[in-house]
Amino acid sequence: MTARRGTIALPALGIGLVVALSVPPAGWWPLGILGLAALGHLLSGRPVRARATAGFVAGLGLYGVTLFWMGQFNAIGAFLVMGLEASFLMLAAVTTPPGLSRVWAWPAAVLVSNALRTVIPFGGLPMGGIELGQAAGPLAAAARVGGPLVVAALVAVAGVGLEAVTFRRWTIAAISAALVVAVPALGAAAPDGAVVGRLRTAMVQGGGRRGLRAVNNPPELVYGAQLAADASVSPPVDLVVWPENVIALDGPIAGSPQDAEVGAEAHRLGATLVAGVTEPVGDTRFANAAVAWAPTGQIEARYDKVHRVPFGEYVPGRSLVAHIVNLGVIPRDAVAGHGPGLLRTSAGPLGVTISFEVFFSSRARAAIRAGGQVLLVPTNTASYTTSQVPDSEVAAAKLRAWETGRDVVMAAPTGFSAAIDAHGRVLARTGLGHRQVLLVTVARRHGTTPYLRLGDGPFVALALALVGLAWAWERLRST
Repeated sequence: MTARRGTIALPALGIGLVVALSVPPAGWWPLGILGLAALGHLLSGRPVRARATAGFVAGLGLYGVTLFWMGQFNAIGAFLVMGLEASFLMLAAVTTPPGLSRVWAWPAAVLVSNALRTVIPFGGLPMGGIELGQAAGPLAAAARVGGPLVVAALVAVAGVGLEAVTFRRWTIAAISAALVVAVPALGAAAPDGAVVGRLRTAMVQGGGRRGLRAVNNPPELVYGAQLAADASVSPPVDLVVWPENVIALDGPIAGSPQDAEVGAEAHRLGATLVAGVTEPVGDTRFANAAVAWAPTGQIEARYDKVHRVPFGEYVPGRSLVAHIVNLGVIPRDAVAGHGPGLLRTSAGPLGVTISFEVFFSSRARAAIRAGGQVLLVPTNTASYTTSQVPDSEVAAAKLRAWETGRDVVMAAPTGFSAAIDAHGRVLARTGLGHRQVLLVTVARRHGTTPYLRLGDGPFVALALALVGLAWAWERLRST
């Protein structure tokens, strides 16, 4: 049995690496389909331990590449996270029957395992996943119907179809092809909200050195770079978006010198200006907020980030973890905000997902269901040395655009800043590290998409039912 597991591990690792190349920055989306086709075939006729080995090792290949960036912060922690994320793909492999019912159970199991990734652990880590690899491919349109979970499931459906063609199982191939074509087509044709106005929008990227952690990057330099870049913006403009936490304070924003300076910029431009602000909450905590200044120069709205980054913005079980690792780079914990990300501004109601939140379809869905007509993504990826995380954020923003039927405006201090339309097309995008301003006219939309109405629940329930039906059918066949 050990030799057999060793035999299956090598192709499984290769499969995981192939799927990883579908995820940005490589972004070769057909490889995701090829990889899940091969992994689904590898599960055929295998006992549970072999299926577990195949799923886990393939997961290590996938997440070892797509979450590689974590290693620059803590190598041991990164390895543990990669192993945990690999266990979700292992779960999909184990819960997929080895018999013929695998053809419908495998996509369903992939959907359920991805649903678990969005909530476990510490609220989930839906980064580096299968669905991000499809953001630039034709399956992305399916997100308007069923969100990222259905996109991931369709990758497995396409894989089943590819396997069926290889082995001349034409009925299975035809059903798979019909689903792969019909669901994205339905998404592309589904409502994206009626246009109720347009906003001439400036995304301001101050630029600067990448690869610096916040504790090593003087906040006055970051703020100064933003002011300098903003000086190049001229009227007419309706909305100006600054990145996450480019205004870092040792007191409240209201009444501070920065409040007056940023308000003066909003007044000069006659525009709503949204900027990322961090301010202390007591001695050991801080708030991470998107604050909006009206064209009059006064603060008119605020949203405090709800979904914080575990071990990035706060440390779960800090008192215990402090005995194991040095927490000097995370001296304070962020305070979680409440409610949907919505700013009611002079430019209109604006949905907001701050940085890490863009990977969670639930946060974007809540913001738009609350009335957001455009989705803003103020973010800060300056501490990363490579383009891996910035590229992934753009991919996630494309899926959020499809899901919500809204244009997306992303601003980052050192890139990528981008504007994406409601059909996932990148209208403009900056480079990394440069001081740059993007000027793009985006649409304000009102209305819902199928995914805004349905959410993930019905699809998770259907997938669980399909997995259960597959096992019941296998048991009947064996009796």
